[in-house]
Amino acid sequence: MKKLTYTLFVAFWASVLTIAGLHAMDKKDAEKANGDELPAYTWDEIEQHDSLDSCWKVIEGKVYDFTDYIPDHPTPPSVMEQWCGKESTEAMRTKGYGRDHSPAAWAMIDDYLVGTVAEE
Repeated sequence: MKKLTYTLFVAFWASVLTIAGLHAMDKKDAEKANGDELPAYTWDEIEQHDSLDSCWKVIEGKVYDFTDYIPDHPTPPSVMEQWCGKESTEAMRTKGYGRDHSPAAWAMIDDYLVGTVAEE
């Protein structure tokens, strides 16, 4: 009986903590997806992040910091570097030779979202 009680106790709290964690993650994702709550960066600020050490890109009006992703990108770093600090929607849409990035790549970029482009 003690074993069953202990198992149920652990299962209950594990469920509660899992639900709380999922709720916190969902709330964070919702806040991140809401462009009104993201900081807005000017082009002068964005253009300062034009190297592999600090690589920001603008894709469809949103600012992404891909610095930490560069070592994981399947192409040589020089391919990404040429788009650092710049409008890069074309690079995402064409890969430089007409093929769009995969749906998985488009979904992944949200992890690197840092802001929006400020209206000037």
